[in-house]
Amino acid sequence: MSKVMKRTGLPYTASKKSLGRRLKNNYIGWLFILIAAAGISLFYFYPMIRALLLSFQSGMGANLEYVGLENYIRLFSDPTFIAALTNTFIYLLVQVPIMIVLALFFSVLLNDATLKFKGFFRTAIFLPCVTSLVAYAVIFKYLFGVDGLINKFLMDLSIISEPLNWLSDPFLAKITIIAAITWRWTGYNMIFYLSALQNVDRSMYEAAKIDGASSFQQFFYITVPMLKPIILFTSIISTIGTLQLFDEVMNITNGGPGNATLSISMYIYNLSFEYSPDFGYAATVSYVIVILVVLLSLLQFKVAGDDK
Repeated sequence: MSKVMKRTGLPYTASKKSLGRRLKNNYIGWLFILIAAAGISLFYFYPMIRALLLSFQSGMGANLEYVGLENYIRLFSDPTFIAALTNTFIYLLVQVPIMIVLALFFSVLLNDATLKFKGFFRTAIFLPCVTSLVAYAVIFKYLFGVDGLINKFLMDLSIISEPLNWLSDPFLAKITIIAAITWRWTGYNMIFYLSALQNVDRSMYEAAKIDGASSFQQFFYITVPMLKPIILFTSIISTIGTLQLFDEVMNITNGGPGNATLSISMYIYNLSFEYSPDFGYAATVSYVIVILVVLLSLLQFKVAGDDK
């Protein structure tokens, strides 16, 4: 009797067929994995590596030559890049916290079992994030125009006496961009929090209420700790999205006035297509976004106390 028969108690031919079936299934599984891995490598990792190599090159159009770290050194003396980096950080430090707080507020409010028409309100707040980026940006451009509805509304309330040049003033233009991206993405983050709140045991709130905890205490000692992983996740994706901000700046202010609202992504676009094409330096600036995403994500993990 063969070793296979002794071990399995099956005839040799049956055991051989079973082994062949398992090997065939393994080959099919590996084939699916290899196809996906090849696609990811071709469309994600290969362009990333090419962009990294490109960041060490310089020249007009396709006439490129390797210049070492010259492009990276150039960043520190480039006033346009410094302006774009400063603007992007202003958007990040102002807009992301406001959006996270608003999303938390709306999610808690719309999770109330006694609230009527919850479905309508949830849809209304989430709806902006499924609208066309270009369409909503153009609408905001007209809303905040000199003759737009925002100025008319503020004048009707006697808050201002004459129309404000929202898109021509450096400070007001930044406020317009922040208002636009906050309006669009608050509902997107709210859905994550609302989904997480569905899994929080209501008995925890009932026990806290019996112990005399106020609504604010319940929020800070139950809701926020339970939503900590989701808050971390939304903070990271919001940070990544803000560092890649392009459509709103392009369609509302076109980076103006001057470079007052210019973002890093729009500067990359300008370097590649608006100015004399400098793809090497554009790739260098794009890798600044990669570095910032990694550093800020690690910082957020550290602040959140997540060592996993």
